[in-house]
Amino acid sequence: MERFGLVGLPNAGKSSLYNALTGGGALAAPYPFATKDPNIGVAKVPDDRLDQLAAMSKSKQTIHAQVEVVDIGGLVEGASKGEGLGNKFLANIREVDAIVFVLRAFVNDDITGPSDPLEHLRVVEIELALADLETVEKRLHQTQRQAKLDKGMAEEAAHLQVAYDALSEGLPLYRAGLKDDVRDALAPYFLLTNRRVLVVVNVGEDDIESIPEKEAMIAAEFNNAGDNVEIIGMCVQMEAEAAAIEDPIERAEILEGFGLGEGALFRMVRSAYHLLGLRTYFTTGEKESKAWTFYEGSTAPVCAGRIHTDFQRGFIRAEVIQWDELLTLGSWHAAKDAGKMRVEGKDYIAQDGDVMEFRFNV
Repeated sequence: MERFGLVGLPNAGKSSLYNALTGGGALAAPYPFATKDPNIGVAKVPDDRLDQLAAMSKSKQTIHAQVEVVDIGGLVEGASKGEGLGNKFLANIREVDAIVFVLRAFVNDDITGPSDPLEHLRVVEIELALADLETVEKRLHQTQRQAKLDKGMAEEAAHLQVAYDALSEGLPLYRAGLKDDVRDALAPYFLLTNRRVLVVVNVGEDDIESIPEKEAMIAAEFNNAGDNVEIIGMCVQMEAEAAAIEDPIERAEILEGFGLGEGALFRMVRSAYHLLGLRTYFTTGEKESKAWTFYEGSTAPVCAGRIHTDFQRGFIRAEVIQWDELLTLGSWHAAKDAGKMRVEGKDYIAQDGDVMEFRFNV
Protein backbone atom coordinates (compact mmCIF):
# COMPACT_ATOMS: atom_id res chain seq x y z
CA MET A 1 0.00 0.00 0.00
CA GLU A 2 1.33 3.44 -0.92
CA ARG A 3 2.21 5.75 1.97
CA PHE A 4 1.64 9.49 2.30
CA GLY A 5 3.45 11.43 5.00
CA LEU A 6 1.88 14.53 6.57
CA VAL A 7 4.63 17.09 7.13
CA GLY A 8 4.60 20.57 8.61
CA LEU A 9 5.53 22.79 11.51
CA PRO A 10 4.11 22.05 14.97
CA ASN A 11 0.40 22.93 15.32
CA ALA A 12 -0.16 23.27 11.58
CA GLY A 13 -3.08 20.80 11.72
CA LYS A 14 -1.34 17.55 10.73
CA SER A 15 -2.86 15.37 13.44
CA SER A 16 -6.35 16.78 12.90
CA LEU A 17 -6.00 16.06 9.18
CA TYR A 18 -4.76 12.54 9.97
CA ASN A 19 -7.80 11.91 12.17
CA ALA A 20 -10.14 13.23 9.49
CA LEU A 21 -8.60 11.01 6.82
CA THR A 22 -8.28 7.79 8.80
CA GLY A 23 -10.83 8.06 11.60
CA GLY A 24 -7.83 7.65 13.89
CA GLY A 25 -7.34 8.96 17.40
CA ALA A 26 -4.09 10.87 17.07
CA LEU A 27 -3.59 13.48 19.79
CA ALA A 28 -4.26 16.93 18.35
CA ALA A 29 -2.99 19.33 21.02
CA PRO A 30 -2.15 23.06 20.90
CA TYR A 31 1.50 22.62 21.84
CA PRO A 32 4.60 21.51 19.88
CA PHE A 33 5.58 17.84 19.53
CA ALA A 34 2.31 16.35 20.73
CA THR A 35 3.17 13.79 18.04
CA LYS A 36 6.58 12.26 18.80
CA ASP A 37 6.16 8.87 17.19
CA PRO A 38 4.42 8.64 13.82
CA ASN A 39 0.75 7.67 13.74
CA ILE A 40 -0.07 5.30 10.89
CA GLY A 41 -3.55 4.69 9.55
CA VAL A 42 -5.46 3.85 6.37
CA ALA A 43 -7.60 6.23 4.32
CA LYS A 44 -10.25 5.12 1.86
CA VAL A 45 -9.97 6.56 -1.66
CA PRO A 46 -13.52 7.73 -2.41
CA ASP A 47 -14.73 6.87 -5.88
CA ASP A 48 -18.29 7.46 -7.02
CA ARG A 49 -17.68 5.23 -10.07
CA LEU A 50 -17.23 2.23 -7.81
CA ASP A 51 -20.35 3.07 -5.81
CA GLN A 52 -22.40 3.22 -9.01
CA LEU A 53 -21.00 -0.11 -10.24
CA ALA A 54 -21.80 -1.72 -6.89
CA ALA A 55 -25.38 -0.44 -7.09
CA MET A 56 -25.71 -1.77 -10.65
CA SER A 57 -24.43 -5.22 -9.66
CA LYS A 58 -26.30 -5.22 -6.33
CA SER A 59 -22.98 -6.15 -4.75
CA LYS A 60 -23.01 -7.45 -1.20
CA GLN A 61 -19.70 -5.70 -0.53
CA THR A 62 -18.02 -2.57 -1.87
CA ILE A 63 -14.25 -2.32 -1.39
CA HIS A 64 -12.53 0.99 -2.12
CA ALA A 65 -8.85 1.48 -2.83
CA GLN A 66 -6.82 2.55 0.19
CA VAL A 67 -3.69 4.53 0.98
CA GLU A 68 -1.63 4.56 4.16
CA VAL A 69 -1.34 7.90 5.95
CA VAL A 70 1.56 8.68 8.28
CA ASP A 71 1.27 11.57 10.73
CA ILE A 72 4.88 12.62 11.31
CA GLY A 73 5.93 14.81 14.26
CA GLY A 74 6.31 18.54 13.71
CA LEU A 75 9.30 19.85 11.77
CA VAL A 76 11.18 22.85 13.16
CA GLU A 77 13.94 25.08 11.87
CA GLY A 78 17.23 23.29 12.45
CA ALA A 79 15.78 19.76 12.16
CA SER A 80 18.49 18.86 9.65
CA LYS A 81 20.99 19.67 12.44
CA GLY A 82 19.12 17.77 15.14
CA GLU A 83 16.69 20.42 16.43
CA GLY A 84 13.23 19.28 17.58
CA LEU A 85 12.76 15.64 16.65
CA GLY A 86 15.73 16.02 14.31
CA ASN A 87 16.99 12.86 12.67
CA LYS A 88 14.05 10.86 14.02
CA PHE A 89 11.71 13.07 11.99
CA LEU A 90 13.84 12.77 8.88
CA ALA A 91 14.05 8.97 9.20
CA ASN A 92 10.25 8.71 9.39
CA ILE A 93 9.67 10.86 6.32
CA ARG A 94 12.16 8.92 4.20
CA GLU A 95 9.86 5.90 4.38
CA VAL A 96 6.87 7.52 2.61
CA ASP A 97 6.08 7.51 -1.11
CA ALA A 98 4.73 11.05 -1.30
CA ILE A 99 4.76 14.07 0.98
CA VAL A 100 1.77 16.17 2.04
CA PHE A 101 2.80 19.62 3.33
CA VAL A 102 0.31 21.00 5.86
CA LEU A 103 0.71 24.78 6.01
CA ARG A 104 -1.02 26.81 8.72
CA ALA A 105 -2.92 29.85 7.42
CA PHE A 106 -5.02 30.76 10.45
CA VAL A 107 -4.55 32.96 13.52
CA ASN A 108 -5.08 31.50 16.99
CA ASP A 109 -3.63 33.24 20.03
CA ASP A 110 -3.71 29.97 21.98
CA ILE A 111 -1.41 28.24 19.49
CA THR A 112 2.26 29.08 19.22
CA GLY A 113 4.09 29.54 15.94
CA PRO A 114 3.61 31.59 12.76
CA SER A 115 0.26 31.87 10.96
CA ASP A 116 1.82 32.77 7.62
CA PRO A 117 1.72 29.72 5.31
CA LEU A 118 4.68 31.09 3.31
CA GLU A 119 6.80 31.03 6.47
CA HIS A 120 5.73 27.43 7.10
CA LEU A 121 6.66 26.56 3.53
CA ARG A 122 10.04 28.30 3.82
CA VAL A 123 11.05 26.33 6.92
CA VAL A 124 9.85 22.98 5.61
CA GLU A 125 11.55 23.35 2.24
CA ILE A 126 14.86 24.58 3.65
CA GLU A 127 15.11 21.78 6.19
CA LEU A 128 14.28 19.05 3.68
CA ALA A 129 16.70 20.55 1.13
CA LEU A 130 19.49 20.75 3.75
CA ALA A 131 18.95 17.14 4.73
CA ASP A 132 19.14 16.12 1.05
CA LEU A 133 22.23 18.27 0.53
CA GLU A 134 24.08 16.36 3.26
CA THR A 135 23.14 13.03 1.66
CA VAL A 136 24.09 14.14 -1.87
CA GLU A 137 27.36 15.75 -0.80
CA LYS A 138 28.60 12.53 0.83
CA ARG A 139 27.61 10.39 -2.14
CA LEU A 140 28.99 12.89 -4.66
CA HIS A 141 32.46 12.84 -3.12
CA GLN A 142 32.47 9.01 -3.11
CA THR A 143 31.27 8.82 -6.71
CA GLN A 144 33.77 11.38 -7.97
CA ARG A 145 36.61 9.35 -6.46
CA GLN A 146 35.26 6.14 -7.97
CA ALA A 147 34.80 7.81 -11.38
CA LYS A 148 38.56 8.40 -11.60
CA LEU A 149 39.02 4.62 -11.74
CA ASP A 150 35.70 3.61 -13.30
CA LYS A 151 34.50 5.80 -16.16
CA GLY A 152 31.09 4.15 -15.88
CA MET A 153 30.50 6.16 -12.69
CA ALA A 154 30.84 9.49 -14.53
CA GLU A 155 27.13 9.71 -15.40
CA GLU A 156 26.08 9.05 -11.80
CA ALA A 157 28.51 11.72 -10.63
CA ALA A 158 27.03 14.16 -13.14
CA HIS A 159 23.50 13.52 -11.88
CA LEU A 160 24.58 14.01 -8.29
CA GLN A 161 26.34 17.24 -9.25
CA VAL A 162 23.10 18.58 -10.75
CA ALA A 163 21.28 17.74 -7.50
CA TYR A 164 24.07 19.25 -5.40
CA ASP A 165 23.98 22.52 -7.34
CA ALA A 166 20.22 22.90 -6.84
CA LEU A 167 20.21 21.92 -3.17
CA SER A 168 23.14 24.24 -2.43
CA GLU A 169 20.85 27.09 -3.45
CA GLY A 170 18.20 25.82 -1.02
CA LEU A 171 16.06 24.67 -3.95
CA PRO A 172 14.10 21.42 -3.45
CA LEU A 173 14.59 18.97 -6.30
CA TYR A 174 10.87 18.80 -7.11
CA ARG A 175 11.06 22.39 -8.31
CA ALA A 176 14.58 22.50 -9.68
CA GLY A 177 13.47 21.75 -13.24
CA LEU A 178 15.31 18.42 -13.35
CA LYS A 179 14.70 16.16 -16.32
CA ASP A 180 12.90 12.88 -15.68
CA ASP A 181 16.00 10.79 -16.38
CA VAL A 182 17.95 12.71 -13.72
CA ARG A 183 15.19 12.32 -11.14
CA ASP A 184 14.95 8.59 -11.95
CA ALA A 185 18.73 8.24 -11.54
CA LEU A 186 18.49 9.92 -8.11
CA ALA A 187 15.63 7.68 -6.93
CA PRO A 188 17.87 5.06 -5.23
CA TYR A 189 19.07 7.72 -2.77
CA PHE A 190 15.53 8.24 -1.35
CA LEU A 191 16.00 12.00 -1.30
CA LEU A 192 13.26 13.86 0.54
CA THR A 193 12.71 16.51 -2.13
CA ASN A 194 12.92 14.17 -5.12
CA ARG A 195 9.21 13.40 -4.80
CA ARG A 196 5.97 14.93 -5.83
CA VAL A 197 4.28 17.08 -3.21
CA LEU A 198 0.68 17.79 -2.24
CA VAL A 199 0.24 21.06 -0.33
CA VAL A 200 -2.69 21.52 2.07
CA VAL A 201 -3.28 25.15 3.07
CA ASN A 202 -5.14 25.03 6.39
CA VAL A 203 -7.39 28.08 6.91
CA GLY A 204 -9.56 29.07 9.87
CA GLU A 205 -13.28 28.38 10.21
CA ASP A 206 -14.15 32.04 9.56
CA ASP A 207 -11.85 32.30 6.56
CA ILE A 208 -13.28 29.73 4.13
CA GLU A 209 -13.90 32.37 1.46
CA SER A 210 -10.16 33.14 1.36
CA ILE A 211 -9.22 29.64 0.16
CA PRO A 212 -8.83 30.54 -3.56
CA GLU A 213 -6.64 33.52 -2.61
CA LYS A 214 -4.46 31.41 -0.30
CA GLU A 215 -4.15 28.65 -2.91
CA ALA A 216 -3.06 31.21 -5.51
CA MET A 217 -0.51 32.71 -3.14
CA ILE A 218 1.13 29.32 -2.53
CA ALA A 219 0.87 28.37 -6.21
CA ALA A 220 2.90 31.46 -7.09
CA GLU A 221 5.74 30.06 -5.00
CA PHE A 222 5.66 26.85 -7.04
CA ASN A 223 5.43 28.42 -10.49
CA ASN A 224 8.48 26.44 -11.66
CA ALA A 225 7.44 23.08 -10.24
CA GLY A 226 5.40 21.85 -13.21
CA ASP A 227 3.17 18.91 -12.35
CA ASN A 228 5.27 17.92 -9.31
CA VAL A 229 3.08 19.91 -6.91
CA GLU A 230 -0.66 20.14 -6.29
CA ILE A 231 -2.29 22.62 -3.89
CA ILE A 232 -5.57 22.29 -1.99
CA GLY A 233 -7.01 24.75 0.52
CA MET A 234 -9.31 23.59 3.31
CA CYS A 235 -10.37 24.20 6.89
CA VAL A 236 -8.99 21.05 8.47
CA GLN A 237 -10.99 21.53 11.68
CA MET A 238 -14.33 21.73 9.88
CA GLU A 239 -13.41 18.83 7.59
CA ALA A 240 -12.44 16.75 10.63
CA GLU A 241 -15.73 17.49 12.36
CA ALA A 242 -17.69 16.47 9.26
CA ALA A 243 -15.58 13.32 8.75
CA ALA A 244 -16.40 12.20 12.31
CA ILE A 245 -20.10 11.86 11.37
CA GLU A 246 -20.67 8.22 10.43
CA ASP A 247 -23.98 8.59 8.58
CA PRO A 248 -23.08 9.53 4.96
CA ILE A 249 -26.32 11.43 4.36
CA GLU A 250 -25.93 13.49 7.53
CA ARG A 251 -22.26 14.08 6.72
CA ALA A 252 -23.16 15.33 3.24
CA GLU A 253 -25.75 17.69 4.75
CA ILE A 254 -23.18 19.07 7.21
CA LEU A 255 -20.64 19.62 4.41
CA GLU A 256 -23.29 21.34 2.32
CA GLY A 257 -24.27 23.48 5.31
CA PHE A 258 -20.66 24.54 5.74
CA GLY A 259 -20.53 25.36 2.05
CA LEU A 260 -17.86 22.70 1.48
CA GLY A 261 -19.55 20.66 -1.26
CA GLU A 262 -18.28 17.08 -1.22
CA GLY A 263 -15.52 18.11 1.17
CA ALA A 264 -11.87 18.83 0.51
CA LEU A 265 -10.77 15.57 2.10
CA PHE A 266 -12.12 13.62 -0.87
CA ARG A 267 -10.31 15.91 -3.28
CA MET A 268 -7.14 15.67 -1.25
CA VAL A 269 -7.02 11.87 -1.21
CA ARG A 270 -7.79 11.66 -4.91
CA SER A 271 -5.10 14.25 -5.68
CA ALA A 272 -2.52 12.45 -3.56
CA TYR A 273 -3.48 9.15 -5.18
CA HIS A 274 -3.05 10.52 -8.70
CA LEU A 275 0.08 12.46 -7.81
CA LEU A 276 1.93 9.16 -7.54
CA GLY A 277 0.71 8.06 -10.97
CA LEU A 278 -1.80 5.67 -9.44
CA ARG A 279 -4.88 4.73 -11.40
CA THR A 280 -7.91 2.51 -10.76
CA TYR A 281 -9.60 -0.39 -12.48
CA PHE A 282 -12.66 -2.21 -11.19
CA THR A 283 -14.09 -5.66 -10.82
CA THR A 284 -17.80 -5.93 -10.17
CA GLY A 285 -20.31 -8.66 -9.45
CA GLU A 286 -23.01 -9.76 -7.04
CA LYS A 287 -20.47 -10.85 -4.41
CA GLU A 288 -18.42 -7.65 -4.43
CA SER A 289 -17.38 -4.59 -6.38
CA LYS A 290 -13.79 -3.61 -5.82
CA ALA A 291 -11.34 -0.86 -6.85
CA TRP A 292 -7.83 -2.04 -7.71
CA THR A 293 -4.79 0.21 -7.85
CA PHE A 294 -2.25 0.15 -10.66
CA TYR A 295 0.46 2.46 -11.95
CA GLU A 296 -0.25 4.41 -15.12
CA GLY A 297 1.17 2.54 -18.12
CA SER A 298 0.68 -0.94 -16.62
CA THR A 299 -0.30 -3.82 -18.91
CA ALA A 300 -3.31 -6.06 -18.35
CA PRO A 301 -1.21 -8.94 -16.91
CA VAL A 302 0.38 -6.57 -14.38
CA CYS A 303 -3.07 -5.38 -13.35
CA ALA A 304 -4.20 -8.98 -13.02
CA GLY A 305 -1.24 -9.55 -10.72
CA ARG A 306 -2.65 -6.98 -8.30
CA ILE A 307 -5.37 -9.51 -7.56
CA HIS A 308 -3.07 -12.54 -7.35
CA THR A 309 0.34 -13.41 -8.77
CA ASP A 310 -1.18 -16.52 -10.40
CA PHE A 311 -3.42 -14.25 -12.48
CA GLN A 312 -0.36 -12.53 -13.92
CA ARG A 313 1.71 -15.70 -14.33
CA GLY A 314 -1.03 -17.56 -16.20
CA PHE A 315 -2.65 -14.59 -17.93
CA ILE A 316 -4.57 -15.48 -21.11
CA ARG A 317 -6.77 -12.47 -21.82
CA ALA A 318 -8.86 -9.74 -20.25
CA GLU A 319 -12.43 -8.76 -20.97
CA VAL A 320 -12.59 -4.97 -20.73
CA ILE A 321 -15.16 -2.19 -20.83
CA GLN A 322 -15.12 1.37 -19.47
CA TRP A 323 -17.15 1.87 -16.31
CA ASP A 324 -19.59 4.46 -17.74
CA GLU A 325 -20.36 2.37 -20.82
CA LEU A 326 -21.07 -0.63 -18.60
CA LEU A 327 -23.43 1.44 -16.46
CA THR A 328 -25.28 2.62 -19.57
CA LEU A 329 -25.73 -0.97 -20.76
CA GLY A 330 -26.86 -2.06 -17.30
CA SER A 331 -24.97 -5.31 -16.69
CA TRP A 332 -21.98 -7.42 -17.65
CA HIS A 333 -24.17 -9.85 -19.59
CA ALA A 334 -25.93 -7.03 -21.44
CA ALA A 335 -22.55 -5.65 -22.48
CA LYS A 336 -21.54 -9.08 -23.84
CA ASP A 337 -24.80 -9.51 -25.68
CA ALA A 338 -24.40 -6.07 -27.26
CA GLY A 339 -20.85 -6.94 -28.38
CA LYS A 340 -19.40 -4.05 -26.35
CA MET A 341 -17.03 -6.17 -24.29
CA ARG A 342 -13.47 -5.96 -25.67
CA VAL A 343 -11.07 -8.88 -25.50
CA GLU A 344 -7.53 -7.63 -24.79
CA GLY A 345 -4.22 -9.49 -24.69
CA LYS A 346 -0.91 -9.21 -22.88
CA ASP A 347 0.10 -5.92 -24.51
CA TYR A 348 -3.02 -4.00 -23.54
CA ILE A 349 -2.26 -0.85 -21.51
CA ALA A 350 -4.92 -0.53 -18.82
CA GLN A 351 -6.89 2.72 -18.61
CA ASP A 352 -8.22 4.47 -15.54
CA GLY A 353 -11.85 3.46 -15.13
CA ASP A 354 -11.60 0.11 -16.91
CA VAL A 355 -13.81 -2.68 -15.62
CA MET A 356 -11.95 -5.95 -16.19
CA GLU A 357 -12.41 -9.68 -15.87
CA PHE A 358 -9.38 -11.91 -16.36
CA ARG A 359 -8.93 -15.34 -17.88
CA PHE A 360 -5.86 -17.25 -16.75
CA ASN A 361 -4.45 -20.76 -16.59
CA VAL A 362 -1.78 -21.93 -14.15
